[in-house]
Amino acid sequence: MFARQPELTYAEYLTYEHESLVKHEFVNGQAFAIAENDENHNLIVGNLVANFHPRLRGSGYRLFALNLKLTISSANNTTYYPDVMVICDRIDNDSYVKQKPCLLVEVLSQSTALLDRREKLFNYQKLESLQEYVLVSQSEQKVELYRKDRDGGWLLRCLGTGESLDLQSIDLSIGLSEIYEDVEL
Repeated sequence: MFARQPELTYAEYLTYEHESLVKHEFVNGQAFAIAENDENHNLIVGNLVANFHPRLRGSGYRLFALNLKLTISSANNTTYYPDVMVICDRIDNDSYVKQKPCLLVEVLSQSTALLDRREKLFNYQKLESLQEYVLVSQSEQKVELYRKDRDGGWLLRCLGTGESLDLQSIDLSIGLSEIYEDVEL
C-alpha cells in the first residue's frame, strides 16, 4: 500500500518547486514528479518551436517550451509544464507561471498519454483564454487537435500522415511531415 504525501498549499508547492532539482506538477494539493523526455519527444518539440517561432516573431505572442509552469486557478491552482505554450496576452507576465495561453501542445508518451487525454484536457478546457489544445503522438504520425467553437464547446479533429495541422489561434499551417522531421517512428 502506498502512503499519501502530505498536502501542500499552492504557495508551498511554488517554494518547493523553486528549490527542487526535479520538476513537479501540482494537482489537488499533491506534487507529482514529471517523467523525463526522450529523443523523439525533444525532436518533436524542437520542430514545433522551429515552425512556430518565425510566425510569432513581432506578433506580441510569446512562445515557451518544456520548462515554464501553467497554473489553472479555476482548477484549484492545478499546475502543469506543457510541452509547448503560446501566450497571447501581455498581461500574463509572471516570469515563472503563466495563466492565459491561447495554444497548448503536449507530446504524448506511453506514460503520459492517458493523463494528457483525460486530466489535462479536462483542466485545460477550463482556461478561458485557450483556443486550441494539440496532442502529438510519438509512435506514429498522428495529431489530435481540440479547438474551442463559438459556443465554448470543443471540437476534435484527428490528423494523419500527409495532412497539415491548421492552427487558427496563431494563423499557422504545418505539415505533419515538418512536425515529425528526423523523428524515427
